Amino acid sequence: MKFYSTNNKNLRINFEEAVFNSLPQDKGLYMPEYVPKLDPFFIKNIQNYSFQEIAFTIAKSFLQDDIPEQDLKKIINESVNFDAPVKFLSADTAVLELFHGPSYAFKDFGARFMSRIMGYFSKENDARLDVLVATSGDTGGAVALGFLGVAGTRVTILYPKGKVSKVQEEQLTTNGQNIRALEVEGTFDDCQALVKQAFNDSELQQKLRLTSANSINIARLIPQTFYYFWAYAQAKSQGIHEVVFTVPSGNFGNIGAGLLAYKMGLPVKHFVAGTNVNDTVPRFLTSGNYEPKSSTQTLSNAMDVGDPSNWVRILDLFDKNLDELKSIVTAYSYSDEQTKQAMDELYEKFNYIACPHTAIAYVASQDYKKDFPGEYASIFLSTAHACKFPDAIDEAVFSKIELPADAKNDQKKEKLATNLEVDYASFKSYLLT
Repeated sequence: MKFYSTNNKNLRINFEEAVFNSLPQDKGLYMPEYVPKLDPFFIKNIQNYSFQEIAFTIAKSFLQDDIPEQDLKKIINESVNFDAPVKFLSADTAVLELFHGPSYAFKDFGARFMSRIMGYFSKENDARLDVLVATSGDTGGAVALGFLGVAGTRVTILYPKGKVSKVQEEQLTTNGQNIRALEVEGTFDDCQALVKQAFNDSELQQKLRLTSANSINIARLIPQTFYYFWAYAQAKSQGIHEVVFTVPSGNFGNIGAGLLAYKMGLPVKHFVAGTNVNDTVPRFLTSGNYEPKSSTQTLSNAMDVGDPSNWVRILDLFDKNLDELKSIVTAYSYSDEQTKQAMDELYEKFNYIACPHTAIAYVASQDYKKDFPGEYASIFLSTAHACKFPDAIDEAVFSKIELPADAKNDQKKEKLATNLEVDYASFKSYLLT
């Protein structure tokens, strides 16, 4: 399959080029030239397949011309080697837990798949691959652990100083080896802007073999569709056929993958996007005017994005037809106080300890249910383990969380990070020297 830029549909490149180039020179994002439709028989009987079998079927529909089946199966089995269980809290409300991977965040699926795809395409005599990534919280840890020790790669992670949690920071700054962390004196949007500028720098492109590990990379988008199909399979195995997915949304890559799954034939009734006060998309869906703004720091820091990169992909997926988009997507935004109330409600009603991002998805799912009642299962996505957010969760509740063994080990390691001002010249110099 070929891939085009959202800014130029006449551009056509293969998957390998799209993975390594990450960002087209015209500053668009890569999208598949067509959305493959899955066999209706597969969808009808999806509850009879394993997670790995489902993931392979989806990946094959995109990549069968690029990677032989046996090699693709190996990549899937190495990437999707942990579960994404659907747990029902009540008869019609369930949580899809996406934090059972090595960095306790949903981004493990994309990061592990991408690192193995890049490893597959890399040749022994290729120049070192420089992987650049900006993180608002969870991406950094997932990419660090996905690429740690991968031969021929060097990963540079930019994160906003003081705006990620302690566990998140430890996951991306204590690795060493081929993983480097830059602590930026700014916001996530500043970090993302520096990365984008690097990819549009012709001198850097000549001297370094650059690629991105952010959700702008098409290799991150495809594997995120896997768990939507798997969640539907789990629901269907319990006799449920109508599903509404609610997604905590920041850079809009996660819900973008869900909408891609929908276009592939996944029978989703509706999608709900829950954001914090960084509400660019909810405002757009109400007014029709896209007005990005500087990001505001919140308890749900991984969603502190004022100008979500992946929104152009979603618009492209719907040919910029706002009416069609609004018929399948509803969005709500919430303050920190509302987020805390949602975390309290989850604990008090269901004895469920949730991170602030998960709490926003929960309250958005409940608000949608009030606004649009019906006979359907509401599945909200839990994108990160609660242990990563000690400052956002009530101390008495947080004390009941069992910290994973790897997180305990990270606490003992030395922080390895370089401070960086929001200055492209300094960033470029760092990369070159």
